[in-house]
Amino acid sequence: MSVQTGAKRTEGGFAETVRVVVHALIIALVIRTFLFQPFNIPSGSMIPTLLVGDYLFVSKYSYGYTHYSLPFSPPLFSGRIFASQPRRGDVVVFRLPKDDSIDYIKRVIGLPGDSIQMIDGVLNINGKPVKRERVEKDCSSDRNIQPIVCYRETLPNGVSYTAHYYPELGVLDNTPIYKVPPGEYFMMGDNRDDSQDSRVLSAVGYVPFQNLIGRAQVIFFSIGGGARAWEIWDWPWAVRWSRIFTLVR
Repeated sequence: MSVQTGAKRTEGGFAETVRVVVHALIIALVIRTFLFQPFNIPSGSMIPTLLVGDYLFVSKYSYGYTHYSLPFSPPLFSGRIFASQPRRGDVVVFRLPKDDSIDYIKRVIGLPGDSIQMIDGVLNINGKPVKRERVEKDCSSDRNIQPIVCYRETLPNGVSYTAHYYPELGVLDNTPIYKVPPGEYFMMGDNRDDSQDSRVLSAVGYVPFQNLIGRAQVIFFSIGGGARAWEIWDWPWAVRWSRIFTLVR
């Protein structure tokens, strides 16, 4: 009867560990490419819906897949596979048309063919002002450094959200009419006077359908006060526990 040596058992255990790690990496790659990809929020352009320090999952399957869905975005194909159009009001991660190495996150306000305009700080879609009411709830964050006013805006399809405005009109509160081209979308941040979005044609402009990465679905972690996610010693007082596992709307 033969008996295996300790060296062989060690070699077999190492090979098994390598196989497990490789399989785990493959599964993670498949999930990231086809199902969900994590993103973090570094700026305040989507306050109060998203705060600096939020970490969220974006569904990659919501609008189908482009080459931007793949790791490192190799240009292996053009167009979208299994394409599905976004709804007005979706919170979307997309590649910046002016520099497709940069990810942005904004809300879909204008669909192809729409006319969008800001008039005295009021959002107008196809010549009609959106319904809005002044609210106090969700009208503050750890980012605000000056007074704001908040409105609950309701889009024509019934999607509603809270938008932040400064009391005084800014340069983006009165705009020309933006006519959204076919196959493109008009994006805006919920923090209206502190958002570089489709209203700034030279920086963002209209976003092609192909540039959409996915829809923001759920906040899985959130930390404030300038703390970093890996600084676990700050978690007890820096983590926004009430935001964890909340849906993005």
